[in-house]
Amino acid sequence: MATVDTVRGPVDTAELGRTLMHEHVFVLTLDSQQNWSDEWDEAEQVENAVRKLKELKAAGISTIADPTVDGLGRDVARIARIQAEVDLNIIVATGVYTYCDVPNFFAFRGPGALPGLPDPMVDLFVRDIEEGVKGTSVRAAFLKCAIDHHGLTPGVERVMRAVAAAHLRTGAPVMVHTHPGSRSGLEVRRVLAEEGVEPRRVLLAHSGDTTDADHLSELAEAGFLLGMDRFGIDTTLDFEGRVGIVAELCRRGFASSMVLSQDAACYIDWVDPLLKPALPNWHYLHVLADVVPALHERGVTEAQVDEMLVSNPRRYFEG
Repeated sequence: MATVDTVRGPVDTAELGRTLMHEHVFVLTLDSQQNWSDEWDEAEQVENAVRKLKELKAAGISTIADPTVDGLGRDVARIARIQAEVDLNIIVATGVYTYCDVPNFFAFRGPGALPGLPDPMVDLFVRDIEEGVKGTSVRAAFLKCAIDHHGLTPGVERVMRAVAAAHLRTGAPVMVHTHPGSRSGLEVRRVLAEEGVEPRRVLLAHSGDTTDADHLSELAEAGFLLGMDRFGIDTTLDFEGRVGIVAELCRRGFASSMVLSQDAACYIDWVDPLLKPALPNWHYLHVLADVVPALHERGVTEAQVDEMLVSNPRRYFEG
């Protein structure tokens, strides 16, 4: 029996059910929240999160993978309090989210202080996976890093290689935020290959931000799992484009290389509340309510949908 660590403990991967592979509970800019914002009300936001996750469970989703790490306001103790009230598996990550520089905490430690020193990030990531996230008994089950249109900056590369090292020590799979418009997945492929990470253990998040089917087919053929995971963010790519590229890749035989999600959150402070009405579909229920029916209309079968929502997430965590 294969298991995966969730916020409430190990769960048999066969019991994960329909899984959304990229959803946040909260995304917070902690310093800015503390110093400038009066939007956050802890009790209100926790209650709201419990309600929304219960709605998601009632709609037919059994598990979410939450890739909130350092740089996105991770608070696993808060997530554990929410998990205690929700009958839905929440899987958390470890890692660092940056497009350019490492966080200042790491800037002058390890190789940032003296070339050749071991990177302290690696041991911290491993601790989260093997012992539990600081202040909790919750073990992270996957690793997260990022590369965006800024490219492979020294900070991005350092984090990516630290994630690779932690993966090799623990076996935990990797998720990389990517920018497919600049084909950053190819840089991920090169760096992780240099570190000995197999593509089949890596999910390239936000692959669905492009309609370049040839580029995505190349990555799928290499063995990567593609995150078609920003449904509802129609300002980056509209609904028709997002549904159409998934349908096209299914037509090409790559249903086993994709997962579906929305990259939504119960609360995210990156977006001015006045702008949120411009994204009416950016919520947890959009994939099931709107995307899956639209995929069926375009010839995607129920079996292919089950691959993307059930089989592929399960295989990702089983290794």
